[in-house]
Amino acid sequence: MTIGSNSTMSKNYTQTDVILIGAGIMSATLGSLLKELVPDWNIRVFEKLGGAGAESSNVWNNAGTGHAALCELNYTSENTDGSIDMTKAIRVNEQFQVSKQFWSFLVNEGRIGNPHEFIMPLPHMSLVQGAKNVKFLSKRFKTMSANPLFKDMEFSDDPKKLKEWIPLIMNDRTSVEPIAATKIDSGTDVNFGSLTTKMFDHLENNGLEVNYRHSVEDITRKDDGTWEVKVHDLQNGKIEYHTAKFVFIGGGGKSLHLLQKTGLPEAKHIGGFPVSGQFLVCKNEEVIEQHNAKVYGKAQVGAPPMSVPHLDTRYIDGKKSLLFGPFAGFSPKFLKTGSKMDLITSVKPDNVVTMVMAGLKNASLTKYLIEQVLQSKEQRLDALRDFIPEAKAEDWDLVVAGQRVQVIKDTEAGGKGTLQFGTEVVTSSDGSVAALLGASPGASTAVSVMLEVLERCFPQHVQEWEPKIKEMIPSYGVQLSEKPELLDQVNATSAKALGLVDPGWEIEQKASND
Repeated sequence: MTIGSNSTMSKNYTQTDVILIGAGIMSATLGSLLKELVPDWNIRVFEKLGGAGAESSNVWNNAGTGHAALCELNYTSENTDGSIDMTKAIRVNEQFQVSKQFWSFLVNEGRIGNPHEFIMPLPHMSLVQGAKNVKFLSKRFKTMSANPLFKDMEFSDDPKKLKEWIPLIMNDRTSVEPIAATKIDSGTDVNFGSLTTKMFDHLENNGLEVNYRHSVEDITRKDDGTWEVKVHDLQNGKIEYHTAKFVFIGGGGKSLHLLQKTGLPEAKHIGGFPVSGQFLVCKNEEVIEQHNAKVYGKAQVGAPPMSVPHLDTRYIDGKKSLLFGPFAGFSPKFLKTGSKMDLITSVKPDNVVTMVMAGLKNASLTKYLIEQVLQSKEQRLDALRDFIPEAKAEDWDLVVAGQRVQVIKDTEAGGKGTLQFGTEVVTSSDGSVAALLGASPGASTAVSVMLEVLERCFPQHVQEWEPKIKEMIPSYGVQLSEKPELLDQVNATSAKALGLVDPGWEIEQKASND
């Protein structure tokens, strides 16, 4: 990639090939892919905070679920004829398979080490109550288990079997209401903050320049077609100017503001709605040891998909933890470390109608958020007691998790002001800018999303890069659900490389060494 020369009387430019904004899992993934594909390209990263993976990718700021549609009921829906639509579940699972393959490559090639520090095997379960929900789950199980991606899924509505699977949930349960669950042992718990740090450590050791405490203030197109990126060095107060032909905006919720600064037509008619999350964290070791799974329930009627309640075993800094949530909150900030003016300043003349329509169409969501914000700890504990009937208030503390910004845009299907609940990639028509917006499944699908960025922004290189991509990701360009033998092969390779067979001894060994 050749960069045009430039300097002016008033500005001194530092030229580079690629600029990545934000040092989260997305920039770490894109930087790692580019380093493998074009090691001679010069890449710079700018991060406002003091370290990698400190905002949305931080272990406390997301659920840590390796989203593979193994337990998330909102990834499947029931059609009017009673059949189960698993289109989204297949897509999300395929994407997570891609992520695992790339992480395995990084481990096998020595790019990152100690995989047990960022990924652990953990059963994923779906849990429902009530005859209607049990019938739905049974139907869902039969449909999903017939697909190679979900062939190892189990179903039970037998209280005795469920007590073996989830003793903490089934102990002291007096309700006679029907209850059922599905379980699949190939689920994972992922510390995306640790993974991000490991990836950036490798990249920095191999020539990629990461500038922490540097805030991107503006992005403008220069006459020669390159992009001028104005950066504020927060450590010394100086303003820097950098140029690049390609800019990736991966700044979490703040990406929308930066995308708007580009002036691109693709940035118009897009808004954002911020939602914060809270979790109850268990501090009773005896309770923590009774549970070993991620158990997802069903969202309340009228609640958004990201509000699905779940009781999660987590591995945080080598220690087993137990969290329940999420409970929605509201803050006008677009980042946990952002400004209370973020929401207001994101409203522009081109998206004001989009934003107003979203407000009018999502009155039930607004009502739900208000109710959530006003909840007392006792009301949150009542929600927890749907999972753990005998939960005690003194065993649990409330912690604030990360800030997410749901994308609002005009769509053909939903009309003006449609609220999106997935991950969105916005690219300029010439491929010189890409921005990541949205939330879940987010980090779990980072590799697939960044491959999409490469395909859309560097189409002239994709054919040249394909052999290397397939070396890193053997299933690239293939649907694993249609290739059971390849699926088994990549699963075995990933399990071995990432220590997903039985890495529990490593944690025990680490604890004894400490």
